[in-house]
Amino acid sequence: MNGQQKEYITSTLNPFLKDIISAVLIKKPDDPTPFMIEWLHKKLGVPSKQSEKEELRLLRQEVARLKAAKNAGSEGEASESNDDDEVDDEDIMPKSNPELHRSAVSAEAYGKWNKKTDFIPRVIKKTEEQVERLLKRLNNSFMFASLDEKDKAIVVSAMEEKRFQAKDIVIRQGDDGKELFVVGSGLLKCYKKIKGEEKFLKDYHPGEAFGELALLYNAPRAATIIVENECELWSLDRECFNHIVKDAAIRRRERYEDFLSKIEILQDMDPYERSQLADVLKSVVYKTGDYVIHEGDEGNVFFIVEEGTAVALKVLHVGQDPVEVKAYSSSDYFGELALIKNAPRAASILATSELKCVSLDRHSFKRLLGPLEDILKRNAQKYDEIVAKKSLQ
Repeated sequence: MNGQQKEYITSTLNPFLKDIISAVLIKKPDDPTPFMIEWLHKKLGVPSKQSEKEELRLLRQEVARLKAAKNAGSEGEASESNDDDEVDDEDIMPKSNPELHRSAVSAEAYGKWNKKTDFIPRVIKKTEEQVERLLKRLNNSFMFASLDEKDKAIVVSAMEEKRFQAKDIVIRQGDDGKELFVVGSGLLKCYKKIKGEEKFLKDYHPGEAFGELALLYNAPRAATIIVENECELWSLDRECFNHIVKDAAIRRRERYEDFLSKIEILQDMDPYERSQLADVLKSVVYKTGDYVIHEGDEGNVFFIVEEGTAVALKVLHVGQDPVEVKAYSSSDYFGELALIKNAPRAASILATSELKCVSLDRHSFKRLLGPLEDILKRNAQKYDEIVAKKSLQ
């Protein structure tokens, strides 16, 4: 990417992306395209000038890049709410304010070509038991589950334990917000004053998070959170939220797109198709000696090796030990046979070093890699030939 393109991203695209990223973060639509178009219509009106139409066209091309942002935040002060919660997002979102939009620090689209200043996270000492318990909470939280192990460790180190008693007010509607909270234990209730009356919005349970909306918008608290019974909360400061949680999804997207571009079978995919694939990949880590899959098991996941090595082990003759039939290293893939043939796993995969893979579930595999199925089938035939030769030895 040349300097002119970088300047275009900074000076032209970012002003439009600021507010729309925040809107996508709050709604988290499964398909952001129609949501963003509707948002633009409401915000700008239906484009009538040619320049406005061109800007809309550019934004639609950038939709794939904004999908990463949906993993970085939740639905506002009522984050982590279940599908059954009948809470209108408009009740929780702060009212539109041009001044607030201009200062929405965390709505900025940061990435490879738009760097933030260096960030040194705070470190608050914790016991091993606290770290383990907090990691478990983060893994169950939508907002943090997509972070890699390094980023989770930074977030855990930066979190501060805070305890509250029944009836305590954790955050008050209208106050400035400088931190978000993850519920460790206890129950809290969320209220919002609407037309002069306090309206109950939802309960918060262990593992859920709240308070990020004020950080996303650099706006006052949009609701009041009151403790129902004694609770333990973990707070995360604004700076760590913006640099780690918000940006992790964008960094993850860039890393995976670069990684996927180097995989031979994906060479014919265009950048947009690879970006779609990057959005649904999940990172999994195995220790030396761990089995990733077992021969004969049902197979619903496809794997690509990101770092490390592994081998395929297969029982060629009944009653004999399995033998190595194939070795894997970075950019190699496995697990496709069960998905292509709708058959049990053809071999076991054993990690021979610390192994980091990205995985793709059956539905996403069929949807995104369907056009590559012929190539995968040809490679599967090569694998069958290798196994046949091994069995004759």
